[in-house]
Amino acid sequence: MLTWHIEALHLTLKYNTKVAGCSGQERINFLVQVSDGTLNGFGEAAPQLRFGETPELLLQQYKVLLMAGLAQVKDMDDLLQLLLEHQPVSSLRFAVEAAYLHYFCQVHSIPVNQLLGQRPPHQQPTCISLPAMEPEQALTFMQEQRVNRFCCLKLRVTPDTDTELVNQVLHTSERPLMLEGSESWNDPDKLLSFLKSLDSDRVVSIEQPMPASMGYAYAHIKNQTPIPIIADESVTDVADFELLREEFHGVNIKLMKAGGYLNAVRLLRLARKYGLMTMIGSMVETSLGIWCAMQLSSGFDFANLDGFLMLTEEPFKLVKEQNGILYLK
Repeated sequence: MLTWHIEALHLTLKYNTKVAGCSGQERINFLVQVSDGTLNGFGEAAPQLRFGETPELLLQQYKVLLMAGLAQVKDMDDLLQLLLEHQPVSSLRFAVEAAYLHYFCQVHSIPVNQLLGQRPPHQQPTCISLPAMEPEQALTFMQEQRVNRFCCLKLRVTPDTDTELVNQVLHTSERPLMLEGSESWNDPDKLLSFLKSLDSDRVVSIEQPMPASMGYAYAHIKNQTPIPIIADESVTDVADFELLREEFHGVNIKLMKAGGYLNAVRLLRLARKYGLMTMIGSMVETSLGIWCAMQLSSGFDFANLDGFLMLTEEPFKLVKEQNGILYLK
């Protein structure tokens, strides 16, 4: 019989952030472990308040899985059936599936990427997310943090963001700039006006500027915007790619939202089928979560896997960053 264990990871961020319903400098993630006494598999859950995931709910659902027979799981089919019948939130589902899949791969001496039908992970360039700041702070911050070592920069913007901040970042760095909208616009015409004011040669995309519920508004402006629009919150564990193709130019797939490796591979294949640009992203995660994403990253057009770089102390050291490139240990 397998032994399962869960423990909280209390994480401190380098900067105050506000994304997807979370703010402040503290996060609680969870480490899930499965063991047969010799071999172990680990997975990480990064709960997202934007989708109703709280630490309390994750622990409650984990107990339900244990009572439903998690320890008696004998193979991947057993596990998937259990997760289907009891349906935990996506981040916990990913952590449990990943822990068992990692354990299974050790037992059978199979690389994770091979089991998933993906190319071997390689050195992965990543963009870096900038914290909220005033325009006059941009130069000092970017020089102190040496952000130009990364292939691309990412900046959170809202309807209150003056184009001065965007222009200051572009002036300070020669790197391409991605924007993160975090569902903060409600007026598509104002959003379109903002996007048309930007340098479309330097600003390469904006992620989810309006709420996921405003699909009609995305469809209205998709063919008018000079800046490609990438779906983020509109892509969870399920997604209607017929609609997404009409509303967005690309998708950001995150393992924590997809609810598992297997579903993330399915979403990637659908995105390719419908001709959408693909990005693999991360939440605020340790290097365990980033290591997992790197098992798939070779199949994506872009990577935004800087979640572990936001932490003051990273506990696992499974991935290192050098000159903006991620390397697996």
